[in-house]
Amino acid sequence: MTATQTPARRGRLFVIAAPSGAGKTSLVKALVERRPELRVSISHTTRKKRPTEEHGREYFFVSVPEFEELVARGQFLEHARVFDNYYGTSRETVEKLLAEGNDVILEIDWQGARQVRAAMPECKTIFILPPSRDALEKRLRGRGTDSEEVIARRLRDAVGDMSHWNEFDYVVVNDDFERAVEDLVRIVEGRGAPLDAHRPELKPLLDELLA
Repeated sequence: MTATQTPARRGRLFVIAAPSGAGKTSLVKALVERRPELRVSISHTTRKKRPTEEHGREYFFVSVPEFEELVARGQFLEHARVFDNYYGTSRETVEKLLAEGNDVILEIDWQGARQVRAAMPECKTIFILPPSRDALEKRLRGRGTDSEEVIARRLRDAVGDMSHWNEFDYVVVNDDFERAVEDLVRIVEGRGAPLDAHRPELKPLLDELLA
């Protein structure tokens, strides 16, 4: 670097988490369509690939032994077990993207968000909430791929996930989809209202979701 050059801007890291069925994946997709300069880090997972998914697009699909080897080698910035499957984020990939000046989105769960926050406290964390318990159950049933037993378990686990809402910098309620996307855009642009500004209005919803 010469005297006239300025150091490259380091990218910003945004962590987006949600309970299963809150619409996180659809929101992140819409956010990236609005802000195409954002880079979404692709996670590794041991779960089975769905018919509409491709290796390297939605996830890197690996076996349990392969995943465990990556953990042992310290390759993950965060990793967690969710619904009997493992998920992890490549440390090297995220660091490289940030060093190149890219703003990066991690689409993970609350456990992973906690690990990333500990490793990279400068990150901004966002939690997505459904508008009601009924809406959450309807979205889970709408997938049409899970048994009643699995749906019941996902609902129970979702309540546990949502109990960690107050660990995040921002909370977005996915009631009106376009409004939720706009809320995410404002956060990424540095115009979003932090969690503390929304606590009073969130209380009735959280009382119902966590009951």
